[in-house]
Amino acid sequence: MLGNAVLFLIIAIIAGAVGFSGIAGAASTIAQILFVLFLILFLVSFFTGRRR
Repeated sequence: MLGNAVLFLIIAIIAGAVGFSGIAGAASTIAQILFVLFLILFLVSFFTGRRR
C-alpha cells in the first residue's frame, strides 16, 4: 500500500511538471489518502502486534 502511495506521488510530480494540473491534483489526492491509510494501519498493527 505504501508502494501505491509512492507511485501516485511520482505520477503527480511528473504530471505537475508536464502541466496536467487535473491529473496531478487527482494523483496527489490519492497519494495522500493512501499514505494516511497506511499510517493508520501501521499504528494499529504496531499497538496490537505480538506481545510476549
